[in-house]
Order: sequence, then C-alpha cells, then structure tokens
Amino acid sequence: MSATHSAASAAAEHNLSDATHRTVTWRLMPLLLVCYLFAHLDRINIGFAKMQMSADLHFSDTVYGLGAGLFFVAYALFGVPSNLALERVGPRRWIACLMVVWGLLSAGMFLVQSPSDFYTLRFLLGVAEAGFFPGILVYLNRWYPARRRAQITALFAIAVPMAGVIGGPLSGAILEWFNGTGGLRGWQWMFVLEGSPVVLLGLLVWRVLPEHFSQVGWLSAEQKQRLGEELAAEEQRKTITSFAGILRDAHVWLLVAIYFAVMLAVNTLAFWMPTLIHGAGIGRDSMVGLLSAIPYLAGVLFMLACARSSDRHRERRWHLCVPLLMCALGIAVTGVTPASAVPVMAGLIIAGMGASAALPMFWQLPPAFLSLRAIAAGIGLISSFGSIASFLAPYLIGWMRDTTHSASLALYVLALLIALGGLLVLRTPAAIVNPQ
Repeated sequence: MSATHSAASAAAEHNLSDATHRTVTWRLMPLLLVCYLFAHLDRINIGFAKMQMSADLHFSDTVYGLGAGLFFVAYALFGVPSNLALERVGPRRWIACLMVVWGLLSAGMFLVQSPSDFYTLRFLLGVAEAGFFPGILVYLNRWYPARRRAQITALFAIAVPMAGVIGGPLSGAILEWFNGTGGLRGWQWMFVLEGSPVVLLGLLVWRVLPEHFSQVGWLSAEQKQRLGEELAAEEQRKTITSFAGILRDAHVWLLVAIYFAVMLAVNTLAFWMPTLIHGAGIGRDSMVGLLSAIPYLAGVLFMLACARSSDRHRERRWHLCVPLLMCALGIAVTGVTPASAVPVMAGLIIAGMGASAALPMFWQLPPAFLSLRAIAAGIGLISSFGSIASFLAPYLIGWMRDTTHSASLALYVLALLIALGGLLVLRTPAAIVNPQ
C-alpha cells in the first residue's frame, strides 16, 4: 500500500512539474525569442549590407572585418559589468533599457559615412548588447531546473539560426527593392527597418516581463513551492559560489576555451556566409539572401533535435563535441573550392547545423558549476572572453582576403581551432555536467 502511495505521489509531483514548465514556457518564451531574434539580426545584418555598403563607402575587407569585430571588443569589455548591473537593477528594467538603446544605435547605422563612423557605432552597439544574451541566460536559470534547460535554451537560441532564415531573405529583399527610395541606398533602409522595431520591443519588455517566479499570479502557490524546491536542490551540487571562486576554478577557464571555439563557429557564418556565397558565383543580393537561409534552416532542425536528445539521455558532452566537429568539417569543405557553389553550400549547411546546435548546448555546462550567487558574473565572464573569438573570426577572414585574395587559409585555421574546442569538451567531468 505504501509503495502504491509513493508511486502515486511521485506521479503527482511529476505532473505538477510538467504543468509548471508548460505554463512558464508559454508565458516567457515567445517574447524572449522575438527579442533575441532581433538582437541577432541587428548583430549580423552587417554581413548582408557588406557588398553594397563597402562599394558605396570604399571600405576594404580589412575595414569591414575590423568594424564587424569591434562589436565584440565592446561585448568583451562590458559583459561582466552589464550582468552585475542586471543583478542590481533587475532583469525587466535592465533588459528593456538595453533594447531601446541598441535599437536606436542599430537604426542609426544608416548615417555611417566613414570608417570612424562605422567603428564607433559598431562599438557602441556592442556595449548595448553586451548584457542581453548572458542576462537572459541568468534569467532562465532562475526559472528552469537543469534537466529541462537544454530544450529551453535551444528554444531561446533558435533565434540565432532563425535570424538567418528570416533575415537573409528579408535583408536581401530590402537591399534590392528599397535601393534608391527616398534618396537612401538599400543598406541604409535595411538598418532603419531592422533596428527600429527593437525600441518598441524594449518598451514591451519593460511592461510585461516578470522579475521572478515568486511574483507572478499565473502560477499557483504549490507550483511556486515545487519550482523553488527543484532549483534549491541543484544548488547543493555546485562548487563555485563567489567571484573569487570563478577566477580560481580551472573548469571556468576550460569553459572559456570551449566557448571561444563556439563563437568562432557562430560568427564565421554570421559575418562571412553572404560573402562566401557571393564568391561562389551568386551575384544577386536577393538570391544570396535566400541561399543564406538554407544553412540556418538546417541548423534550426538539428539544434532542436540535439537539445531534445541531450535532455532525454541526460548527456551534455558528446551533444556539444559532435556539433563543433561538424562545424569544423563544414568550414574546411567551404575553403577547398571557394569558387564552386555546390561544395560551398554543402559545407555551409554542415557548418550551420553544427554551429547552431553548439551554442545552446554549450550553455548547459556553466550552470553545472556556478551557484546562483556566482552565475551572473560567471556567465558574463565566459561570454566576455568568448567575444574575443567573435572579433577574431570576421577580422581574420577580412585580413586574409585582402592579403592573399582568398579566404581559404583563414577558413582552415578557424576549422582547426573549432575542432580543438570540440575535443576540449571531453575534458569536462561527466559526473558534474550531466544532469542527475
């Protein structure tokens, strides 16, 4: 009789947890997903503007690569301070303010006339966006237990490939169809039309995003208690509880090295995919935009499947290692015959699948080590150092193209670094990073 009662109690707790999870997801994720989609679109649309903008303003590939990369220099410098400000101000107010500022800066890119204008606005955009993605990760860790986070992080990070799926055709169409309208070039219209909606989204976040699950009226007292108990139980396993502990722990620096590889993967595609497709013989901006969507669409499907598999098997390391190795292989294939469209697209599709899945899978690792007291600073630190790779990828390819008139050597170097990062994943302790 007691065994039957125990089984019934366990089933009731499981059903309560599932119901809480569904409610939280439907309440939070649609808005957060749309916000991150625009965040990533405003980050990468410079890749679609490159050909037209560089021709109009006489920017070399080195100037473009430096400007694209300066975003991440600012991101590296301001990631930790921004996350600490989120702790002090609160997620709702801080994220809303960041969005209004970066929306105005992104739209203001239409005013660029010189390299110094380009560098300044890209740097300031990085300052404004530095706290958004790591801040949302901190926020989600306060709503979801570890066993559910892979699918939730993937659902949020799906905005990265979706920005390519939607942004590629959208940006290509704006570049072609709006060119010359009102005396502005297509690239100027693209920045205005893709940056302005973020201001409105920021105001919406200010109004509707809840600070904490304990403050909402759409969860019952029993649901809040159960969610709090699940999150509190996880805290007992974590080894890093202070900022000093973050700096001393070797696992944190291992995660920094792995994230370096993840960011190389994501940003090589984000900033150079349209140019690589152009170089393979595709001339029309609208066609480049459509073809750019294919690797991202494949990435969406693979990301969701990988996250679902990781949560179901409660395994993290191989679900990150394999996508990174896939991305390395795809980037290397793209460099072999850069003037041939079929192998270039095949390589980009493989790389897009790997990079898309690697991003959400990586962010399952830090919370396994970082307590709630340390997680904001820890995630900010890892994200900041990873931004160095985000600077390196666009700049290295730009410099190599100007120097050797080919991107192939840079692509091979990046593929090697990404593959090494994938192998480093296996150095993390499975007993800690895999959910209990």
